[in-house]
Amino acid sequence: MTRPALTSQARSQPASRTAWPPHHMVQGSGTAAAAPAVRRADVDARRWPDVARVPSAGPARTTLARYVVGRALDRLGLTGHPVGVRPSAGGARLVLHDPNAFYRRIGRHGLIGFGESYLAGEWDSDDLAGVLTILAGNVDELVPAPLRRLRGLWVSARPAADQNTRNGARNNIRRHYDLSNDLFATFLDPTLTYSSAIFSAFPARFESLAAAQHRKIDRLLDLAGVSEGTRLLEIGTGWGELALRAAARGARVTTLTLSAEQAALARERIAASGLTERVDVQLRDYRDIEGHYDSVISVEMIEAVGADYWPSYFTALRRALAPGGRIALQAITMGHQRMLHTAATHTFISKYVFPGGLIPSREAIAEHSAAAGLHTLADNGYGEHYAETLRLWRERFTAHLPAVTELGFDPVFARMWEFYLAYSEAGFRSRYLDVRQLLLSEGTHR
Repeated sequence: MTRPALTSQARSQPASRTAWPPHHMVQGSGTAAAAPAVRRADVDARRWPDVARVPSAGPARTTLARYVVGRALDRLGLTGHPVGVRPSAGGARLVLHDPNAFYRRIGRHGLIGFGESYLAGEWDSDDLAGVLTILAGNVDELVPAPLRRLRGLWVSARPAADQNTRNGARNNIRRHYDLSNDLFATFLDPTLTYSSAIFSAFPARFESLAAAQHRKIDRLLDLAGVSEGTRLLEIGTGWGELALRAAARGARVTTLTLSAEQAALARERIAASGLTERVDVQLRDYRDIEGHYDSVISVEMIEAVGADYWPSYFTALRRALAPGGRIALQAITMGHQRMLHTAATHTFISKYVFPGGLIPSREAIAEHSAAAGLHTLADNGYGEHYAETLRLWRERFTAHLPAVTELGFDPVFARMWEFYLAYSEAGFRSRYLDVRQLLLSEGTHR
């Protein structure tokens, strides 16, 4: 099936590009809310074909899913009362509105079906991130060991069309980052930084998200040794905040992106800051890097590269590095065995959010960087900081749902995006995921 949630068809009308800053820009964190309720009968089947219809799973699969998943939900204490009515024991609860559809979807498509059931309004929770955190923390025990060998019954391989060839990478980036700059402005802070912040202390309400994002950027710039006169290459522009901050230090920045939407707004912001002479924004694939640089920085870019192209990515990093140069990476990571399973599986995130992407393990990064002739000099983790960043993003997004609707995104999209943010937050809260800053340098042989 196609995934129109990641194309302009996800909107009832095109979102226009507004002047900077957009009027939807969020200045502070909002109050947590829930995405709008959805009835499956009202879902637009043209935009959301796999949400609008309940798949045919067969009675055996449905019964198996009901037995395994139902028992797991009960065992974890997730079966509860209607949303808004807390049982005396408290805690996160999952409320089924259409149990038959819920178990049919899981029986046929596993975790993709679980997510699509949420998009269809077949289940809800008044603590979505809490439910998903409990599930993520117990993921290895959800399915009994003897049944794990039957995994092929409910998982499928990743579509070949999602591979990150040069054309594929452009299409995959377009399907996420070119949705609408204004959409991202509804939940990011004014720096428009779409990666983990680093906070001075928890809870994060004692400092702004923008300040925590600048702390993260400054650590990366320090790690890479960026100062006056540094020739800096950035792979993955985002909306330009790191390039702006590096240029303010006196660096000469070349920054690469495949997103036309991001490039346009990054150039506007750079021009508004008077730093156009110091920053060159290029629509260019990392495989086509030209020149040599004193420092290279890439923030949460490796996850979009795809496992087949990690050798090309690290080779490109090393090739761009001038003698004695430094590479600073920020990367989301997961355990190695989990990565291997995920690499062979089409997931909810790869279907609806990041086509072609794969989160690497620390072992995979070490292996591929070493094969390219790079040494790891530092490796520090900040997983709890990403959980907090995602919590703030999710609160901002749900607090500004009217702005999302004004942009033309429908209620199913709103539930999908809320689910994505909560799902990601749960991954870090449960330590299923981590985020790390690494310093690399080349080996003795060039």
